[in-house]
Amino acid sequence: KRVAPQTAAARSARPLRPPFFFSIRLRYDQSMTAPTTPYSGNLGDKDPLDSIRNNIEQIQTLTSDWPANRFERSYAPGKWTARQVLTHLAQTELMLGNRARMAIITPKYVAQNFDQDAWIALDAGLPARAATDAFVAIARMNLGFFEGLSPAALATGLTHPEYGKLTVDWILHQIAGHQIHHIGQLQRVA
Repeated sequence: KRVAPQTAAARSARPLRPPFFFSIRLRYDQSMTAPTTPYSGNLGDKDPLDSIRNNIEQIQTLTSDWPANRFERSYAPGKWTARQVLTHLAQTELMLGNRARMAIITPKYVAQNFDQDAWIALDAGLPARAATDAFVAIARMNLGFFEGLSPAALATGLTHPEYGKLTVDWILHQIAGHQIHHIGQLQRVA
């Protein structure tokens, strides 16, 4: 069954962008108080948007000329390999980006716990370069998403079973600090 095309009047009556977005901004609003996350010590007082931009480039540069066997090295005995760290970074970008988007469009959103070990097992066969490419692509997508959010959107609340009441801004800071934390592990492999 064909759907009749919308009239010009109906198309012009719809907003072109959701009200929680505004033009892209390249810096975080420093007048906002930074939330405390488990990775606040890694992020410090750095701008989270700048940090994410730098983190993406740093991971690409760090791993770009690694031979295949370097990705299978661990940063410490009994810890994940570099390939697993990169897989985890890609998975975390996917999960936290989704969590932020769901919080914005779902009133009273309740996030689910994230079992990183169960997730890492799901993608155990992912090649290292694919994990790196996935991280870079999803991190860039998330960066564009966060750059487009208004302060009101960043203040959107959600609930987490472990952390309690959070905001989208908390997720932004969590992502930036989490990336920095794992860059340190990748540097130890290098």
